[in-house]
Amino acid sequence: MKFIVSSSSLLKNLQSISGVLNNNNTLPILDYFMFEIKGEELVVAGSDLETTMTTKIALEKAEKDGIVCVPAKLLLETLKTFADQPLTFTIDEETHGIEISSDNGKYKLSGQNGEEFPKLPSVEAPSKLSMDSGALFNAINKTIFATGNDELRPVMSGVFFELSSDEITFVATDAHKLVRYRRLDAKGDKLASFIMPKKPLNLLKSLTSSLNTTVEIEYNETNAYFKLDQVELICRLIDGKYPNYDAVIPKENPNKLTISRTALLSSIKRVSIFSNKTTHQVRLRIAGSELNISAEDLDFSNEAAERLTCEYDGEDMEIGFNSRFLMEMLNNLESDNVVLEMSAPNRAGLLLPEVSDDEEEVLMLVMPVMLNS
Repeated sequence: MKFIVSSSSLLKNLQSISGVLNNNNTLPILDYFMFEIKGEELVVAGSDLETTMTTKIALEKAEKDGIVCVPAKLLLETLKTFADQPLTFTIDEETHGIEISSDNGKYKLSGQNGEEFPKLPSVEAPSKLSMDSGALFNAINKTIFATGNDELRPVMSGVFFELSSDEITFVATDAHKLVRYRRLDAKGDKLASFIMPKKPLNLLKSLTSSLNTTVEIEYNETNAYFKLDQVELICRLIDGKYPNYDAVIPKENPNKLTISRTALLSSIKRVSIFSNKTTHQVRLRIAGSELNISAEDLDFSNEAAERLTCEYDGEDMEIGFNSRFLMEMLNNLESDNVVLEMSAPNRAGLLLPEVSDDEEEVLMLVMPVMLNS
């Protein structure tokens, strides 16, 4: 079995799927890429059993179809050292030994039988939809930071996709903060929902960050499949019922604070340095058109306070938040001004962009922390 491929094209394609590989695998075969030659095309797959990624590479020349597993780390490290040039791969079908010939020399790797690689999964009887890669990137980017890490509540460790004939809603929460992100320019063919795990979402996020294409999505009860240009990703979904997120979002919020996003973010960054290292609590005191932000760490007698001007419509109020949650949310909003809607010091606050895009709606919710008066 023999084929010739461009070193830079091979490296680029392998890097696009290498994120799926784990450092410590239970099955040794998962440390390998599966190479399958089909005509003038090379199909490469990587997997961790839960998520599988494949990519297709056009070959300059191929003799005979075949399949072999190539050690992933060794191959990637070797390819990084080459300038762009054609590489000739010669595979011994008996021993699965691989010889790579370049302009400079020859390199031998020991491969494995390609038949031992886990079978590539497929989505049986799927529902289908498509969306713009930029829209998918925004949806993942603006929600994934709010997912939880609690192993006892696996449903909250992923992002909830809720499809309807009008829109797609993406929700993430860890019980302290929640993000609801809606795309009005993408829709499902029927009412459906599923929970995507964090790892494949991060892989999709890095893939969509630089692409401008349409993403084909297929899903059923157990798996979801994404196709972007030459790369395909299929993953197992998180099984379970997502919490009723709508019930948590307060509907009546008479107190509305509008302020520059960057000014608020910079102020919280500075003041929070002086906050308690376990609670990260900052106190917001709003009266008239003035916002006072303060923090203190009584154990070390550290304290800080700043004053900002804002637009405020509502009763004078004092409320405490975890500064890290506020900073994460402000970093993930893009508008110049943000609106903080509140009802009472012990009820969740809502953070919204003042001006939102026609195609997207973002709502971020943050639970308050009790102030020690």
